[in-house]
Amino acid sequence: MISTDIKNFGILGYPVGHSLSPQMYRAAFTAAGFPNYNYIPLEVPAGKLYFAVEGLKSLDFRGVNVTIPHKTSIMRYLDAIDSDAMVIGAVNTVVNDGGILTGYNTDVSGFLAALAEANFLPDDCHAVILGAGGAARAILWALCKRRAEFITIGARNPQKANALANDFLNYGSVEGFDWNSEEFKEMIQTADILINTTPLGMFPEVDDMPPIDLKLLPEGALIYDIIYNPAETKLLRLAKEMGFPTLNGLSMLLLQGKEAFRLYTGQVPDLKLMKKALEKSLKLK
Repeated sequence: MISTDIKNFGILGYPVGHSLSPQMYRAAFTAAGFPNYNYIPLEVPAGKLYFAVEGLKSLDFRGVNVTIPHKTSIMRYLDAIDSDAMVIGAVNTVVNDGGILTGYNTDVSGFLAALAEANFLPDDCHAVILGAGGAARAILWALCKRRAEFITIGARNPQKANALANDFLNYGSVEGFDWNSEEFKEMIQTADILINTTPLGMFPEVDDMPPIDLKLLPEGALIYDIIYNPAETKLLRLAKEMGFPTLNGLSMLLLQGKEAFRLYTGQVPDLKLMKKALEKSLKLK
């Protein structure tokens, strides 16, 4: 049955012109019988966030996705926050129920679902995370929830790596390092999975990659880059040439979007159509 209700959704960030969320959600809404559901890019500078959140309620937006730089700062303006988002300290999805705004972080479920699709079980593994930003926090929490045996964080800024590790010491065995240090190079030699959460290698800077010596990793370690544009970063290309299994960020983007769609509508979207819309958009960029 096709719904005639009109509802508004959007992505809130600064900037948002690069986002593929509008194409992905519009395709999903149409396929689910919601042709009157609108998805609008909402470019909001940091100093205007409070007014934007009030506007969401005044204009009766059903929900928004949240991206940089608002994932943390928006939390103070919400009425409720999901437990995952609270631990991570970041929200990427907001649902409006009659003026009550609840924040969620769907990156956790998206990351774990993408690993499951790749037939990788993070339970009892040694995971290495590159980067110590917001994406790293969500992935670190996901790994802690699945009881990874040990998690090593490597970052350009060792103070940030150590601070992130300390934030999660109550949830698992986590250590932070300077990714150029000898200690870090020694740690990665027992990794089951290496996850790049930095923007190094993202379009248009496609010749960049984190300073990681892939030869130090054990045979069969999964190399996972959460970047999806390009589909194969320099890190993944080199890893594939060396015989490592690889995974890019497209599945995580889709699967976290699937969870956000469920929160918005109570339904499961057509992932094939969402993926098709994403792939078409990526070819145009």
